[in-house]
Amino acid sequence: MSSSDGGIVTIFVGQAGVQMGNACWELFCLEHGIRPDGFMAGDYYNDDDNSYKTLFSSSPSGKFTPRSVMIDLEPSVINQIRTGTYQYLFDPLLLITGKENAANNFARGYYTLGQEIIDLVLERIQRVCEASSNLPAFIIFRSLGGGTGSGFATLLLEQLSNDYKKVPKFDFSIYPASNISTTIVEPYNAILTTHYVMDYEDCCFILDNEALYDICARRLGIERPTYLNINRIKAQVVSAVTASSRFEGAPNVGLDILQTALVPYPRIHFPSVAYSPITKAKTFNVNVTVSRITHESFEPTNQMIKCDLKNGAYMSCCLLYRGNVALNEVNKAIDMLKGRKSIRFVNWSPTGFKIGINYQAPTTVPDGEMRATDRSVTMLCNNTVIQTTWKRLLRKYKLMYRKKAFLHHYIGEGMEESQFNEAQENIQTLVQDYNEMLIGGAVSYVAGKQAARTVYWRATNSGRLLKTAKTCMFQGPPKPAPSSTSARAFPGQSVIDVLPKAIFKQSG
Repeated sequence: MSSSDGGIVTIFVGQAGVQMGNACWELFCLEHGIRPDGFMAGDYYNDDDNSYKTLFSSSPSGKFTPRSVMIDLEPSVINQIRTGTYQYLFDPLLLITGKENAANNFARGYYTLGQEIIDLVLERIQRVCEASSNLPAFIIFRSLGGGTGSGFATLLLEQLSNDYKKVPKFDFSIYPASNISTTIVEPYNAILTTHYVMDYEDCCFILDNEALYDICARRLGIERPTYLNINRIKAQVVSAVTASSRFEGAPNVGLDILQTALVPYPRIHFPSVAYSPITKAKTFNVNVTVSRITHESFEPTNQMIKCDLKNGAYMSCCLLYRGNVALNEVNKAIDMLKGRKSIRFVNWSPTGFKIGINYQAPTTVPDGEMRATDRSVTMLCNNTVIQTTWKRLLRKYKLMYRKKAFLHHYIGEGMEESQFNEAQENIQTLVQDYNEMLIGGAVSYVAGKQAARTVYWRATNSGRLLKTAKTCMFQGPPKPAPSSTSARAFPGQSVIDVLPKAIFKQSG
């Protein structure tokens, strides 16, 4: 296992987060041989096996309890856990509910209802953290479009950033899909929470349910997918990301290494996710080779967000293999990928592949939709095309905000109209940050509530990255920009549009 073995604390927020938690803990229990009542199945017991310690705490009686906190501002979803199959697995004190829901309103989750239970939540999280000898990371699960997942999760991340500054915070976020929406104010909630947590989380994996519905329909043959179907696919990704902290592998990629490999600048921390193989449970004679699953992970049909990575450039890419995988087979597959014109890296990160191999084969739910295999790969990549998702969301946000539609619901809960302007400006700046990754690695300077542009040309070996609580800038001597006729975003791309000369001038 990784040298950073310790108690990862998982936090599931809101209805979407709690439902993801159900699927994740179902899979984790199967992987570690723990029954729904919290006790180890007899044929799994091994005195030398400590892999469960990353996610579970144990009692002298042999009871295993998830190191996890579940929070929702209304009780119905968590009540299903309290009375369901896994009711004896969780610590009841770590299942926290309020008395009324956030009504899909960021402001209710952040200002009013959230303030009523935040102290209780922090006290319970502190209790979990103190029971662990090592705290390598928090992993938060939520939806960006809901009131609790956006508003209360923002408040929680803000407090965790103050109380546990040095502990990395990873976020699995359900992004509002382009053609599927559960509420009309999703753009408000998603833009506001992204704006406020920009400095409070270290890495945010973006997923959307529309892409996962397509995977269920096309790859698994499920005509009407349920949340359980799509959450079980998400659970496979979460399992792969945490596998290095639980099981043996070489080379193993821990959460700390993932963060270093995937996040070139503090603000550019929104990787997308893909998984392979995804095949029907009743499919036979499927040849699951390392080469096949590697190439499938770069296909749009296996990606868990609706954007085509071929239209952007990769800044970094992590391939996390599990099961019967040999390093020489991986190297051959990577060499073949490098020859594909559709996989292009920014010119300042030409060798952006990071490989992890974990010996533990993937586990699937018995009688589930997915076929069990002896190997799999999870692809995590930071690609410039992710900016198109923010552009799409900004367009919807502006349409409503221009008419001040639904604004009174937020202002009535304590927000100010100026906060909507600040959020919009910050996300527009984020889109520009991703654009600038194509032209040499420039970044933005963001201080307090005002965003000012300070752009430096990135040289290969000069300058350093600086981040304070509200500052993200590339510090170093400004370099002359290449002419607009010679600058190319990546090899093989046509000449980029003429750039304003002012963008390369150093500003204060």
